[in-house]
Amino acid sequence: MIISHKYKFIFLKTTKTAGTSIELALSRFCGEDDIITAVSPPDEELRRQLGTRGPQLHQAVPLAKYSVRDWKTLLLRGRRRFVYYNHMPAREVKALIGTKIWDEYYKFCFERNPWDRAISWYYWRCSTEPRPPISQFIASGALRTLKNKGFGVYAIDGKIAVDRVCRFENLESELSSVCNTRLQIPEKLALPKAKAGYRRDRRHYRDVLTEADRDRIAQLFADEIELFGYRY
Repeated sequence: MIISHKYKFIFLKTTKTAGTSIELALSRFCGEDDIITAVSPPDEELRRQLGTRGPQLHQAVPLAKYSVRDWKTLLLRGRRRFVYYNHMPAREVKALIGTKIWDEYYKFCFERNPWDRAISWYYWRCSTEPRPPISQFIASGALRTLKNKGFGVYAIDGKIAVDRVCRFENLESELSSVCNTRLQIPEKLALPKAKAGYRRDRRHYRDVLTEADRDRIAQLFADEIELFGYRY
């Protein structure tokens, strides 16, 4: 997650939407006063190799009062300090950064076809052999975390809270549009390949999922399917 005071934007990071690659690319243009959260050690090593800014200023000073609901959320997650963190949801970011900055800055994130995203999540979570069958993984309820790190990141009270939800399927064109027309970043972003190599089965999701898998995913991700018109 990045909050750039230099370019006045907030990038909220969803899961399995090339978020880490986007974050590493954006951090190249961040200033010394911008907020950058930490990623995994291998990705931080990649960031070091790229020579871009690493995590900074994520130990936050609250500029807005938390509601009772927000406090309960933080306590349930075991959080005792005011910090910005990877995949932080909009509600918590807004509470820490304050309504004035939240409303003023351009907020964006990425979303992905839920059936394709579910398969990517499966290979990420089950990265070592032997893997459970994908249908077993889907039926286990493991995709609820994926929901929370997608729609749960960019929505507040069930409503989209950002200025733009970009499509992963049009990654480069969407990112170019945001950077050129809204952020005014002076150069084209070069996306590094972070977290690559986990999914080796590149078949179309319709060739992988059963009808039961399809229906379970459709039920869980009904919000995204309705909002963005995804079709199986």
